[in-house]
Amino acid sequence: MGPLVPDIVGPELNYIVALIIGIFFGIILEQAGFSTSKKLVGLFYGYDFTVLRVFFTAGIVAMIGVIAFEHFGLLDINLTYINPTFLWSAIVGGLIMGLGFVIGGFCPGTSICAAAIGKIDAMIFIAGSFIGVFVFAEGYPIWEGLYKAENWGNIRIFELLGMQQTVFAFMLTAIALSMFWFVSIVENKVNGIKKPVFRFTPYYVSLGIIGFALSITAFMLTERKDHLKNLVSDKEFVNNYDIKAMSVDELAYRLMKNDNRLQIIDFRSLEEFKKESLPGSTSFTFDNLFEKEPGRILSIRHKVNLFVAEDEFQERQLAIVANRLGFKNVTILQGGLSKFNKDILNFDKSLVASNKREEDTYRFRTKASSIIPVLIKENKSTGPVKKTQKRAIGGC
Repeated sequence: MGPLVPDIVGPELNYIVALIIGIFFGIILEQAGFSTSKKLVGLFYGYDFTVLRVFFTAGIVAMIGVIAFEHFGLLDINLTYINPTFLWSAIVGGLIMGLGFVIGGFCPGTSICAAAIGKIDAMIFIAGSFIGVFVFAEGYPIWEGLYKAENWGNIRIFELLGMQQTVFAFMLTAIALSMFWFVSIVENKVNGIKKPVFRFTPYYVSLGIIGFALSITAFMLTERKDHLKNLVSDKEFVNNYDIKAMSVDELAYRLMKNDNRLQIIDFRSLEEFKKESLPGSTSFTFDNLFEKEPGRILSIRHKVNLFVAEDEFQERQLAIVANRLGFKNVTILQGGLSKFNKDILNFDKSLVASNKREEDTYRFRTKASSIIPVLIKENKSTGPVKKTQKRAIGGC
């Protein structure tokens, strides 16, 4: 729950939420018959594929749920810890896990469920699990090389295959539905059932509609990042979009007055930012706009978020993206930093004013051109925005 409501559900409350969910999960497992080893190992003998259906369905729903939460900005996937993939330990561990499943009739989660209702074989299975953990821990130096062999890092399958996340989700959902159909044929054949696999009853029609809806949802939930990138690639749309703008003179005045309501968000490259940046500014990237922790900086009340970049068009693009993501107090710098450098930092003092207004403006810019460079040298920027990746505790 923490990633969804981090300001409400902290580490301590997470344990209570996990306990409540765990209790109900155990009840559901027991009611579904997952406390019976005969039902669990039916997957390996071909007479009962309930385990495959349940866990495949849970995985598909969770996958589409995560994509949907990310799409609507409720979950920052960049803060999710992804376990590193060690290929050989995954293969060997998977074989041991599968063999133990067939022999013992349980997996770790279902053994706890069965033991809770008093099944002795499940209690023995749990004892064996603890012995296995002890042996692995004590003998770790022996097989550490195998355990860490072929480290692929924190990689995800769709990245490995070089495809979009939503396309992979659609394909996996389609594969799951096809697999359900295939195992139903195998199940009927092993059990000697001659009825057709699917019949046009309300139950099967409903399942088909739900499956079709899930697959289409997985495909249509395009990543917000790609959608917004395409949106701001239209020059006419960007130039006609209504955005608040701040003049270079107003920015200069606020800097000299050390206005603490001003929050400068610098979207230039990190190299340019480190070379020279305005006082108190924060280095941001396009990706930071979609991340929860950096996004909190833009949500501070009573702050004016001034987006600065080398040119105004880029500022407008970024401001539109920020607006579409729900950040309303966003302003851009008229003409971008190039105009600020020309009219303020490198102001041409030889210019002659033609009227009183220009005379006042030139006098102010002359003063600002001598003060602000000093402020830039004396005041340190806050640097690039930082985000914290948290490792999830627990799991099956």
